[in-house]
Amino acid sequence: MQTHEIRKRFLDHFVAAGHTEIPSASLVLDDPNLLFVNAGMVPFKPYFLGERTPESPRATSIQKCVRTLDIEEVGITTRHNTFFQMAGNFSFGDYFKREAIAFAWALLTNPVADGGFGIDPTRLWPTVYLDDDEAEAIWRDEMGVPSERIQRRGMKDNYWSMGVPGPCGPCSEIFYDRGPEYGVEGGPEADEDRYIEIWNLVFMQNERGEGTTKDDYPILGPLPRPNIDTGMGVERVATILQGVDNVYETDLLKPVIDTAERLTGRTYGAGGEDGHAADVRFRVIADHARTAVMLISDDITPANDGRGYVLRRLLRRIVRSARLLGAEQPTMGDFVDTVIATMSPSYPVLAEKAASIRATAVAEEQAFLGTLAAGSRLFDDRATATREAGRTVINGTDAFTLHDTYGFPIDLTLEMAAEAGLSVDEQGFADLMREQRQRAKADAQEKKSGHADLSVFREFLDRGPTEFTGFDELVSDATVLGLVTGTTTVPVATAGATVDVILDRTPLYAESGGQTADVGSISTSAGARARVTDVQKVAKSVYRHRVTVEAGEFAVGDTVLASVDPQHRRGATQGHSGTHLVGAALRQVLGSGATQAGSLNRPGYLRFDFRANGPLDESQRAEVEDIANAAVESDHEVHTFETGLDEAKAMGAMALFGENYGDRVRVVEIGGPFSMELCGGTHVGSSAQVGPVTLIGESSNASGVRRVEAYVGLDSYRHLARERALLAAVSSTLKVPGEDVPDRVATLVERLRDAEKSLEKLKAEAARASASSVLDDAVRVGDTLVVAARLADGLTGGDLRSLATDLRGKLGGERGVVALFSVTDGKVPFAVAVTPAGRDAGLSAGAIVADVAPVVGGRGGGKPDLAQGSGTDPGGIDTAVTRVRRAAG
Repeated sequence: MQTHEIRKRFLDHFVAAGHTEIPSASLVLDDPNLLFVNAGMVPFKPYFLGERTPESPRATSIQKCVRTLDIEEVGITTRHNTFFQMAGNFSFGDYFKREAIAFAWALLTNPVADGGFGIDPTRLWPTVYLDDDEAEAIWRDEMGVPSERIQRRGMKDNYWSMGVPGPCGPCSEIFYDRGPEYGVEGGPEADEDRYIEIWNLVFMQNERGEGTTKDDYPILGPLPRPNIDTGMGVERVATILQGVDNVYETDLLKPVIDTAERLTGRTYGAGGEDGHAADVRFRVIADHARTAVMLISDDITPANDGRGYVLRRLLRRIVRSARLLGAEQPTMGDFVDTVIATMSPSYPVLAEKAASIRATAVAEEQAFLGTLAAGSRLFDDRATATREAGRTVINGTDAFTLHDTYGFPIDLTLEMAAEAGLSVDEQGFADLMREQRQRAKADAQEKKSGHADLSVFREFLDRGPTEFTGFDELVSDATVLGLVTGTTTVPVATAGATVDVILDRTPLYAESGGQTADVGSISTSAGARARVTDVQKVAKSVYRHRVTVEAGEFAVGDTVLASVDPQHRRGATQGHSGTHLVGAALRQVLGSGATQAGSLNRPGYLRFDFRANGPLDESQRAEVEDIANAAVESDHEVHTFETGLDEAKAMGAMALFGENYGDRVRVVEIGGPFSMELCGGTHVGSSAQVGPVTLIGESSNASGVRRVEAYVGLDSYRHLARERALLAAVSSTLKVPGEDVPDRVATLVERLRDAEKSLEKLKAEAARASASSVLDDAVRVGDTLVVAARLADGLTGGDLRSLATDLRGKLGGERGVVALFSVTDGKVPFAVAVTPAGRDAGLSAGAIVADVAPVVGGRGGGKPDLAQGSGTDPGGIDTAVTRVRRAAG
């Protein structure tokens, strides 16, 4: 049974049982505790925590998940994946243990002809929590599972919580017996390689307190209404139903391995001396390629921190693994194409975004190939330094620097060291890696406080969402529902206080969708007045107004007047509508692949991030600006309306993938087909109100993502006025008309360059003349001719290196050393060169530099024949010259 069919049968089964099907959320959610969604229940956490009320008491979904805690371990075994699909069914105070167990058992064991998976029930082993007599009785007496196939396990295995204070409860896991060829008998308690977990039923019935481990926290008491959270591993069930040995041989991963075989000429599972290592690399490619494609499709781009760094590591491990398997040409495009072909039946967006996904991955591969080259050069330097020091082991710090700073894989470092007749301090490297992980885990643990901050707003969340009136009016009557200071509510706020005000309705826009929050005021008829400085949403539904009370006092229950600053709102709408115009213009110029990757709109200014693999040239930039301003000139009506999500997409409305849209969405249409997007922000009434659009910058924001910035409205006019005044000033200074300024500046720049070249030539000739004279002052120390001197001030390290090389050549077959110093801007650059005869006699430029550098307050290094450095103490040069002569002897 193909994986897509497994998914369909799961959803059909639970929809038929009264569950509402919920589409998979993005891998990135607004959760302070998570880098990525890592479990099927994550999108439902607000319901389990009581922060929001579910629209339906029963739900089912197949959630895409990513876990990246131990990326380096992926592929070593066949059991784990970074990306996986978790099928789940959920009850929010509706049914409990009996129904959850019955639903799971029916789907697993019902015949295929009846919509089930047709799994032999005698191969299924349930586990229950130690004291959960109720669950065991249901399995035994109602499902007919013999007692000997039901095992009780402790808190670590069969008790679940979110890792933070909140709902928790015992769970019942379902294991599948793969047979004696996979291990010993005795159920999951005896061997979890033979008995693999395929489903976990969590009976969320208690509330837990603070704790530090999976099984070390107090149970505070029962929940008012017990919930059900279950998860079935789609990939693991596919392994069983497809009759293959492991997940890497299923229909979604084996095609990627097949592609890797074709590109590398190696065979998966071929055995041999390095067979296991090769198989690990095949599995890394298959796993990481799928994960990378899914992350990029959710608008993650490679970066040096956060989620983007995880993606970058995955892509680099693919490139590294392919190279180690023998691939000599770029491979990323083929891997991406294979993943999209296998996954798009379940995730159609992959086919829609195929071009941009491929471009992002391929660009990262190309960049990393350059990184590999740079890392190789650094490795050569470290290997040389190791040999010069008389050692045969590259230290762990160097290996870690290669890995962490250059993205250089440790196994590639090990392989290159072996080829050079060296080894690596693997323990030292491992210690540094462990310290890094511990810091990351400690940092993550510190962030596990996100839910506590929301608890004070729970009573307001239970009342339902704040009514936003700001689309139709800038002033609204409202009632104060609550006043919040920090993590507590207060009954009254007096003059001077800074508090969060919760209203039942508001015209003030809360920051979202790239648009900054409105500012304004809240007042009462009794004369109380507060200045609103920020508006944010809690759980995307309740508006909290950050205010400073300027006069009088506010109390819970007060009737107030909430007002938006009209000038600020006008500027914000200009910026937001201008963003839509610029986005539409970019798509016209670059094509449909220039999709939005982020934005920021504030009064008079917009910033728009979009997917592209190269910068805009001058003609493209001018064209984008021209198209946007033509739309302003056309005075298009800005039309907003609500419709169904599917209907909006059918109309061609642009949606920001990764956003969670409800069944009803708001569409903003500017000029009919010119721009149509799903958007919850505020906008101008017609495009002419945006005013002139002036692009002020275009730059790279991340790999495969570009950023344009622009002014709109009066800010655009002011910017153009400043530019005009600047041009007039330059024109006056150069005494040419404005239109001739570019040519005159170009001529002056060219003349300046010629003058600089002439000056550099004269400087070099003077330096060479000065350097040649120092040959007359050469001294012989033993059998070595030493040329050591301070040259004229103003020479750079590069100048000295070139001169030292020239002088070394003039020493011919002599055993000689050349050491040159200068003073430039208070610094002391220096260079040392050793002749071939000197190297044969054991002299090393690198060693001499290391010896003399401290004398001038600096440091340096290099190779035996040529080395250089820089210091900060010119007073030490004479001593350094003396030390060079001593070292040469």
